[in-house]
Amino acid sequence: MTQTTPSISEPLSTFEALDTQTLVSRMRVGVEWFDPRVFELPTEDLERAWLPESGVGTWPIRILLGHLADTEMLYASRIRSILANDNPTLPLFDEHSYIDSGIYGCTEGSTIVPPIGGDVAMIHTTRSWLVALLFQLTESQWARQGLHPEKGPVSIRDIANSACWHLEHHARFLNAKLESLLGPMPEPEACNDGGCGKPGCACR
Repeated sequence: MTQTTPSISEPLSTFEALDTQTLVSRMRVGVEWFDPRVFELPTEDLERAWLPESGVGTWPIRILLGHLADTEMLYASRIRSILANDNPTLPLFDEHSYIDSGIYGCTEGSTIVPPIGGDVAMIHTTRSWLVALLFQLTESQWARQGLHPEKGPVSIRDIANSACWHLEHHARFLNAKLESLLGPMPEPEACNDGGCGKPGCACR
């Protein structure tokens, strides 16, 4: 069932204040934040750049989804590296170099046009994989650290906080773009089956 993202982005401190189990439970909601109408968009809407004054972020939808797929993999890899190694050096991530490389299919001259279904599937799979791991961590494992070349020591908890905030933050921009293109997402219709409880049904 698609979730309704708050209209105002919550600060990272909101996620830092949660206990670990509440944080991981919140992380279980991943692509469910996304307006499902994204799969109905034609190529020109997926690759449309937005003006800053639009208030919905400037990245094309195709880039936004590719970025989320890459960062979900990055967060999971960093956490697993910290669990497997003592104080490992964590790789930097330059989001602009990924965009400029053309791997998202929106850079001038790019010959790559990845299907957005692959991005969304990767986000869902990687987030589910990570959450299953985080649910099993002990308190001491949550505190394990790696060395970020720019931020210094960061713990698994720090990375999980960022991962949870990051996906929700970009989901707001994605859904705002969809609303600008297609209008508000329609309310689900009830099945008139006396409360079936099926995801997405208004009787739930």
